[in-house]
Amino acid sequence: MSRPRTNAGPDPAPGPTQDETGSRGRVRGGAPGGTGEAASASPRISGIPRIEFSTSGLPDWLAPVRHVADTVEPRQLSRFLPPPDGAGRPSAVLVLFGDGAEGPELLLMERSSSLRSHAGQPSFPGGAIDPEDGDPEGEGPLRAALREAEEETGLDPSGVQIFGTLPTLYIPVSGFVVTPVLGWWHRPTPVSPVDPAETARVFTVPVSELTDPANRAMAVHPSGYTGPAFALEHALVWGFTAGVIDRLLHYAGWERPWDRGRRVTIDRAT
Repeated sequence: MSRPRTNAGPDPAPGPTQDETGSRGRVRGGAPGGTGEAASASPRISGIPRIEFSTSGLPDWLAPVRHVADTVEPRQLSRFLPPPDGAGRPSAVLVLFGDGAEGPELLLMERSSSLRSHAGQPSFPGGAIDPEDGDPEGEGPLRAALREAEEETGLDPSGVQIFGTLPTLYIPVSGFVVTPVLGWWHRPTPVSPVDPAETARVFTVPVSELTDPANRAMAVHPSGYTGPAFALEHALVWGFTAGVIDRLLHYAGWERPWDRGRRVTIDRAT
């Protein structure tokens, strides 16, 4: 089984803390409502002609990620679970893997510096699940993730193969209940900010940079938040997004030993 250009390390990583994650209903390795290899086509909703949900034809290096989607439990990701009373605003993000010039990569975007919350912070494309997206416990997260990605980055959803989700996560500071939707960018299309007032830039990050120990650190925010971060050349990825990436790298076996004593300070305004 081939993997990204990394050296796997056995050391366990700390789970996300403070504003990180939790779990609610999800799709585990198959189409909503079942399992199996065949693609699942869905009718047109929210401008998305159809959703291709399939585990067939994925590149070999994505097999560990698919395994994570099939097996990881909520408490392995975080101690923060969605409220049992169903409170919180359902939302979804697209965790999109592509095959770039430097090997496997992830699609990220940077939020505009003019936004009231999380200004200038790198993140996955995504947002709240709208009523037209459908049932938040069914295909709603899949449709919302693709719709938001198209609205924010100009991504063509028809070039994305959805192959699973992670447990639904919770962000206490904002009250969002977030489903990370896993996608394979089998037909890449040009991406760029659709609305500069919301998105400052759209970029990809090689997985090899995310696993490089020189780019790993723990973020410390004046609010008391402490969690994994990725100090990349052109971006500091922290918070919810970094927590999801950190756990994916760990459970996919791609993580390399890194210095958890290294700290990066986050500006209070972020």
